Amino acid sequence: MRAINPWINFNGNAEEAFTFYKSVFGGEFTKITRFKDLAGPEFQVAEEEADKIMYIGLPLGKNNVLIANDVPAFLGQVSENENRSKIHVNAESREEADKIFNGLSAGGEVEGPIGDSPWGTYAGMFRDKYGIEWIVEFDPGFNG
Repeated sequence: MRAINPWINFNGNAEEAFTFYKSVFGGEFTKITRFKDLAGPEFQVAEEEADKIMYIGLPLGKNNVLIANDVPAFLGQVSENENRSKIHVNAESREEADKIFNGLSAGGEVEGPIGDSPWGTYAGMFRDKYGIEWIVEFDPGFNG
């Protein structure tokens, strides 16, 4: 398997959230596609949906891409507070783990402060200011 890439649904603020993620992780977006870019006779796009994000990708590390889109209003609201999954970031050092944890958790809610875990890693867990749940971990015994 080459990579597993998390895909997040947002309620119209995907671009804002990804600009924030980019400020923490760095890098450049691989592609931004708006609903208006797909509009045509077969695919009508409401004016209030035109600038919403159909696809945005932010490379993370060597082989991974964080992906997102805005859910069109006609499909209903996404309930970020009911997410049943988390995005796990495997950092290369304690320093990188701290940088990512502190950056992404700013304005959010820390569920488990970053520090030494009972299972021998350095880890922390939080919900960012967009409602997305993250685990940041550095495992000194990980060789991958």
